[in-house]
Amino acid sequence: MNPIDWKNLPFGYFKTDYNVRCYFKDGKWGKPEVTDDENITIHMAATCLHYGQEAFEGLKAFTGKDGKIRIFRLEENAKRMINSARGVMMAEVPVDLFTEVVLMAVKLNLKYVPPYGEGASLYIRPLLIGTGAQVGVKAAKEYMFMVFVGPVGPYFKEGFNPVKMQIVRDFDRAAPLGTGHIKVGGNYAASLRAGDRAHQDGFASCIFLDAREKRFIDEAGPANFFGIKNNTYITPDSTSILPSITNMSLRVLAEEMGMKVEKRQVHVDELDTFEEVGACGTAAVISPIFLIHDRDTGKEYKYCTDGQPGSISKKLYSKLKGIQEGIEPDSHGWITIVE
Repeated sequence: MNPIDWKNLPFGYFKTDYNVRCYFKDGKWGKPEVTDDENITIHMAATCLHYGQEAFEGLKAFTGKDGKIRIFRLEENAKRMINSARGVMMAEVPVDLFTEVVLMAVKLNLKYVPPYGEGASLYIRPLLIGTGAQVGVKAAKEYMFMVFVGPVGPYFKEGFNPVKMQIVRDFDRAAPLGTGHIKVGGNYAASLRAGDRAHQDGFASCIFLDAREKRFIDEAGPANFFGIKNNTYITPDSTSILPSITNMSLRVLAEEMGMKVEKRQVHVDELDTFEEVGACGTAAVISPIFLIHDRDTGKEYKYCTDGQPGSISKKLYSKLKGIQEGIEPDSHGWITIVE
């Protein structure tokens, strides 16, 4: 195998040695199975192919300054996948089984965990799909849970540098009472056309407004949105927003820094009042935003006018990264050490 160029890794699929799979049949989960096969064989009438019975997670493992490998908020990802499974009527993966399979996949591929200081991490992708055959619209009776991993660089090529985003109104990511609050593939499929157009227009991603009124900010493409003003961390509240574990963590850290935290509706006109804005999620951690362009009105909102991330975004990013890499104390029990 050629040496891996850790510093220039894209955020994409990277073949590693093994993945781990587990099957739900006859009302119960079997034991995890290890394979080096990158392919899966499923029935042509599997519900994941026809009726969207599919959910996934994304989390990361990091090599710390002390050489230990840390996984960030493993249990929260397990809980979120349970919520997603309930949302589309799939068999739930218990927290202990989720944890066991994730740890197996990481340990089997330890040589792919990027070294400390390279700006990269090991991305962990748990996947749950309906494999049972159905032609009527109903839930499957059989499921597969699998975890594969691979080293990745930053989600946005800019890394922790300010990006441009575009407000869109002619696409909806998710309906108010639909599946926007769970991590299922349909939400991402619905965002593809708007996201691709934003890229072609020169933006890192797009910002979706609420589907009902087109007045309030929902998601920032594949991430949650946040704004900073008057020493307050503000993030949208909506029934169609995925609860980001990164956002949840940043809110805790913001309070510890002496900031107020508000989770509420954020009117698009409020963009004029923010001192800093950003997108946050597992893949990017924080992507500061220096410009938001409203595609319909032509209005532009500008931040980071010196080209640098805002001071509060820097502090939050450094604190969170510090916990992930073992530089800052893990006072909340967010870290799982890979023994």
